[in-house]
Amino acid sequence: MDEVIRAEGLRKRFGETVALDGVDISARRGTVLGVLGPNGAGKTTAVRVLATLLRPDAGRAVVSGYDVVKDAVRVRAKIGLTGQYASVDEELTGTENLVMIARLLDLGRLEAKARARQLLDRFRLTEAASRAVKTYSGGMRRRLDLAASLINHPEVIYLDEPTTGLDPRARNEVWDTVRDVVADGATVLLTTQYLEEADALADRIAVFDHGRVIAEGTSDDLKARTGRQTLAVRAAEPYRTGQLTAIVAELTRERPEVQEATGLVMAPVSDPGVLSALVRRLDEASIVAAELALRMPSLDEVFLTLTGRPADGPAQSGAAGSDQFEGSVA
Repeated sequence: MDEVIRAEGLRKRFGETVALDGVDISARRGTVLGVLGPNGAGKTTAVRVLATLLRPDAGRAVVSGYDVVKDAVRVRAKIGLTGQYASVDEELTGTENLVMIARLLDLGRLEAKARARQLLDRFRLTEAASRAVKTYSGGMRRRLDLAASLINHPEVIYLDEPTTGLDPRARNEVWDTVRDVVADGATVLLTTQYLEEADALADRIAVFDHGRVIAEGTSDDLKARTGRQTLAVRAAEPYRTGQLTAIVAELTRERPEVQEATGLVMAPVSDPGVLSALVRRLDEASIVAAELALRMPSLDEVFLTLTGRPADGPAQSGAAGSDQFEGSVA
């Protein structure tokens, strides 16, 4: 698989704010690159540069073989972009929105209508095609917005926090749509603050912080960087929880976290051999485990380890304003 997106040393300032501070990222054809980071970390600024909406102060980026500065027109013909907020016209119907965008992209009238019908069917919006978009649910609007970004059959699609503000059901619908798009061969660059979203969709993840890429790899690669897993165990007999906690503390040399409502005892471990040792100790103490697991750290834990704060916190004072944009560009 060849690289469809490659950026090297991207830098961008907005006054005193450094939005990008030497960013290097790449994505291969037919994959999802997840760009993860808090507000103001530089995610959207990077997308705007890669979409030719901003010129970098320094560095170089190539998309589908074309330089984003020198060959901006050719790049635009290869990409689709969906911003953080649906940009479709709420007074128009779903069909009218897609036909209008297709016509703006120089498709003939008949071709524009055919493409609109095709996309409405693909995104399960046919029954709502003749309804005004203002009657759509949030998930339906986002699917229509994604459909609009695919009118020109783009090779590369930028999705900037596409599920912001959606409920879990609508979010899952958008995730399914993204998977379908990638299955058809498109390359997706997905920015998100939702660690679960990056875990579910991304083949590789780049973690942004203060305008830099501070870590990159698969979800499992990043999780392995913490060097720890989490031991979770629950006694079948709740009154044994205290004794179980003492055993876990002794084996892990950590202070376990105990969920009072469920009796689940959890502690970080760096040696997987602790699990077999715990099984032996439970047998010796005649404690029956109703639940016993050793799991990888979550991306939330990884992000906290890498940056020292949760993913939904601000990256730096004054940066968030430079990391926001609306709109859908095809």
